[in-house]
Amino acid sequence: MTATDQIEDHQARCQPHLLRLQMLARDEAGTTLASHSLTEVVQATEAIVAEAEAAGRAAAAAGPAAGTFLSVRLSRLAAAADDVIAAAWAGDSAQLRRHLLRFDVLTSAIWTVQRSVFGPGPDRRRPARATGDEP
Repeated sequence: MTATDQIEDHQARCQPHLLRLQMLARDEAGTTLASHSLTEVVQATEAIVAEAEAAGRAAAAAGPAAGTFLSVRLSRLAAAADDVIAAAWAGDSAQLRRHLLRFDVLTSAIWTVQRSVFGPGPDRRRPARATGDEP
């Protein structure tokens, strides 16, 4: 399995957790976060950070060139996860939604960076444009 395959697998395993966090943020809008929801927030954020770190290790094993850059991104993601958990513990649904949005953006950025550095080349990402008389 290539580093690209491993990164894609880790990203795919994050999707259910990200969706669950989005649903929790919507469900808890304007209400106090239930204790079972708090547990789900903690488990989901920890699972996403773990998958991102594992993908980072797979990427670094394929080539250490972007290791520092990925490390900084992973640190930001971990800090955002801590903010999400703190907002959930505080029962602040508005802050929770705000921090979840930032967490989601940072998660997306990590996958984008890993794909751009270790993913398939640009000629394999999208079909070549046809030339000739076609509109």
